[in-house]
Amino acid sequence: MKEKDIFVTYSKTIEKATRELLDNLDIENEIPNKNAKIGIKPNLVVATTPETGATTHNEIIKELISYLNDKGYFNIIIIESSWVGDSTERAFRVNNYKSFNVPLVDVKKDSYEKVSVKGLTMEISKTALALDYLISLPVLKGHCQTLITCALKNQKGLLSDRSKRQFHTWGLMKPIAALNAAIKPNLIIVDSICGDLDFEEGGNPVVTNRLIMGKDPVLIDTYAASLLGYDKEDIEYIPLAESYGVGSTDISNANIQVLQKPENVSMPLPTGACRSLSKYADAKDACSACYASLMHALKRLKEDGLINKLESKIAIGQGWKDKETNIGVGKCTSCAKINVKGCPPSAKAIYDSLSDLFF
Repeated sequence: MKEKDIFVTYSKTIEKATRELLDNLDIENEIPNKNAKIGIKPNLVVATTPETGATTHNEIIKELISYLNDKGYFNIIIIESSWVGDSTERAFRVNNYKSFNVPLVDVKKDSYEKVSVKGLTMEISKTALALDYLISLPVLKGHCQTLITCALKNQKGLLSDRSKRQFHTWGLMKPIAALNAAIKPNLIIVDSICGDLDFEEGGNPVVTNRLIMGKDPVLIDTYAASLLGYDKEDIEYIPLAESYGVGSTDISNANIQVLQKPENVSMPLPTGACRSLSKYADAKDACSACYASLMHALKRLKEDGLINKLESKIAIGQGWKDKETNIGVGKCTSCAKINVKGCPPSAKAIYDSLSDLFF
């Protein structure tokens, strides 16, 4: 398999589709050492199950481990860190990851190595850096700040929580690109079975029954962006990653092979719900978990016909620390006249506080 190859398949049988993709991979040439340490990096951003449109389907992981075992590879770990404010161990438990019978590494409890790229210093899991081969299993989803999340952004789960927060202070785009210059997956299998096309943490799954495989995370994300109706320039970290030498955005010269086509299915696009709601927020270096809670609360306010009653934008993010404002959510906006406490606050807490303003 070459860097410019992208394999795509559609199926309601996830195990079969996964094996169909993997059969196009010459794994012995990829990993000549049978004792090589292989890491599988799923997407467990929150402690929820895949049907919500947020997390990687277990069937992909199960079939991948079976494939590797069939080829004589047994030194396998699963490595991940849920987003700030949630528990990786709980996510492992909710998804019954112990059933895979491989070591589970919670990056939140790992030790880290400081790595500097493009003037940014980040704490990356030492376990991840010591891997011989890294397989990334992102979910193709929408994102309330970066529009999409796929291969490049999935690497954030290899960071300390401190660095995750710092990434938001730095604006997300450059650090995501720089992170992939520091540690890049060797293989990517994109779970596009039922990702939520608007929100990273799921809740509104859209079924496409699609899997995608490739080696170049920049090329994969360029292709993924196009599937959701975006140009590569719409997602700033994609061309940035290309400029950092991570991969190529040249989708016109990619070798895209569709192994099984969908039957009479039109591919849905993001609703744009998050983009329309963002005009009610004044975000400065907001973390994803906090921002997502606000978006969900605003969505409920809109459904209840209350959102137009907001008289000022809602402050959110680390850039509001020690600054006065009218309404703010999260610990970072504690100086706001009206503050919804929490780090992050729940969507319900935000909704309750905002709706109380109108009654």
